[in-house]
Amino acid sequence: MTEPLDATGNARVDDALGALTRLPDLPVSGHVAVFEEVFTELEGALASADDSVARPAGHEG
Repeated sequence: MTEPLDATGNARVDDALGALTRLPDLPVSGHVAVFEEVFTELEGALASADDSVARPAGHEG
């Protein structure tokens, strides 16, 4: 039995993690594709968060 995931408060992260609920219905050989999908979505969400944070004056990144 799979426990439901707690919401993070970030819809994009929650949607990405929601893909993990497909794992029990897949053969183990299909898990890698789901993990890669989730990783890509989380990486994109993190990059978006970095872009949305105001950078202090004088700092270029």
